[in-house]
Amino acid sequence: MTSPKSIDYILLSILSLIWASAFFNIKIATYSYGPLTIAFLRIFLGAVLIVILCFFKNIKIEAFSKDWYWFAIIGFINLVIPFFLIAYGVQKIQSNLAAILMSTTPLSSVILAHFFTKTEKINLTKIIGVIVGFLGIIILFSDNILINNDNFFYALMILVGSTFYVIGGILTLKISKKKNENLTSSILIWGSLIIFPIAMYYEQPWNLDPRLDSTLSLIYLGVFPTGIAWLIRFHILKKNGLVFHSQVAYLIPIFGVILGYIFLKEVITFKVLIALFAVVLGFYFVRRSIKQNLTSS
Repeated sequence: MTSPKSIDYILLSILSLIWASAFFNIKIATYSYGPLTIAFLRIFLGAVLIVILCFFKNIKIEAFSKDWYWFAIIGFINLVIPFFLIAYGVQKIQSNLAAILMSTTPLSSVILAHFFTKTEKINLTKIIGVIVGFLGIIILFSDNILINNDNFFYALMILVGSTFYVIGGILTLKISKKKNENLTSSILIWGSLIIFPIAMYYEQPWNLDPRLDSTLSLIYLGVFPTGIAWLIRFHILKKNGLVFHSQVAYLIPIFGVILGYIFLKEVITFKVLIALFAVVLGFYFVRRSIKQNLTSS
């Protein structure tokens, strides 16, 4: 019989796999859709799923309450900007590189949390983790086989997108006392409202003749990595806490590299493997420091 803890680890692996699968699906979606349209449909489909959940659980959605501006700001920073930048960057770089670049989010959060929170101060172990992790990114950017003058900017935009995820997460602390379903649905609603007119004006998706695989990937992105994965994440956080949940950061880049190779036959160079190892090792140091702080407090 499978133990409850084993089930939690299985769910953690499934969550990592779903989030990692987003990258090669974004790549396939870019074959037919522009980055703004991809970002909009991801957010919109995710919003539909969470709103339906709130309806059945009888949870009030406060998207247009007195705190509407917080939902709008977070929706723009935490969803619209990074979703757009990821799709924009993946147009010109391999999806496995995007998975590694996005996995720097926990490392960026260490730096920003030190300045914008009172409880997440940096220490020597965290500094080592950040340095090791970002050395891996420097190695990745030095890989002239995969990142060159033609796509350097696109790779950089994905790295910027990961930073906006962190900024959005810090802003979410301002309204963290609200129910997670209410908070998530409200942010998704505002993200959809903000990006919808922009995507319609600049990309006019009704003029497209999309490929079937691109459309299926886009639907998948909205339902699974943006919707269902959040539900699994909420279950894991509620039952096991943040430290246990944070282990997804180990698995996402690894799964991302593997899935990119399986589905898109993407090249895996020696520097990609070094960068992958460095980012995972860097996060190991960061997580170790967090765990020590929790134990000693």
